[in-house]
Amino acid sequence: MKSVKVYHYDSFSTEANKGNPAGVVLTGEELTTEEMQEIALKVGFNETTFVINSDRADVGLRFFTPGHEMTLCGHGTVATLYALQTTGVLTKTEVTVETKAGVLPITIGQLNDQVAIKMTQATPEFVAFNGNPAELAHVMGITPDDIDENLPIVYGSTGTWTLLVPIKKLTTFEQMKPVNAQFPEVLQEMPNVSIHPFCFETYDATADMHGRHFSSPLSGTVEDPVTGTASGVMGAYVAKYIHENQQHLQLTIEQGQEIKRNGRVKVTVSVEQEQMHIAITGTAVYVQAFDIVLGK
Repeated sequence: MKSVKVYHYDSFSTEANKGNPAGVVLTGEELTTEEMQEIALKVGFNETTFVINSDRADVGLRFFTPGHEMTLCGHGTVATLYALQTTGVLTKTEVTVETKAGVLPITIGQLNDQVAIKMTQATPEFVAFNGNPAELAHVMGITPDDIDENLPIVYGSTGTWTLLVPIKKLTTFEQMKPVNAQFPEVLQEMPNVSIHPFCFETYDATADMHGRHFSSPLSGTVEDPVTGTASGVMGAYVAKYIHENQQHLQLTIEQGQEIKRNGRVKVTVSVEQEQMHIAITGTAVYVQAFDIVLGK
């Protein structure tokens, strides 16, 4: 039997058991893809991150949900870089990471006297949603009137695709009861992506936007508490569809209140020569370490 050490960090929070839990495995180079997937399934978090060698960057990362491998994971990246920095494995403040979404630059700095990880994401992409908004509302457990018809429903990506759904009122988020298994029937352009409702009303007066994130049925989870990549693409959405002529934008995204996992993501958007650049910044906190036995 092979035993693997997993470190549990909570991203986008400085308080344990808030924010988004991430498994971090520092010995990913010793594991096969099948073993990584088995570990992620047994850990059961929305994502587990594995550190591997890279000949293109300072660190290589692979991300797995309990059901499949992801190209990029914001909270997994934040947790892993926080772990490498605070345990002394990394001493640089400017780092590059290789992911399946490309090689991305990371800056390690401070936020409110805490170690904070600033992660540049992939170039934003958007694709129109041509499905039925009433069917979309149904699989989210809300009514069609809850969706803000003044803003577009679009698929967006800064490394991982999700469907961005504008919602009128914050109170609607408490009512949401997703039927994840039915997502592919509604998301015909991209059947295997997640759904990310958001609005501009917030619980916290210092936040700019509120969101929830309902997982793809392939992921083996129902909801991602606080999402880094989806928060990044929310910033890109605001820059593209709401503040089209603004060159610089800073947003605080809140998420997780409905499931008692309150967290925050800072999003920075800059536009240079008609190219949009997205970065997210978040903190993390160590929770515990445990062993996973493979093949058992």
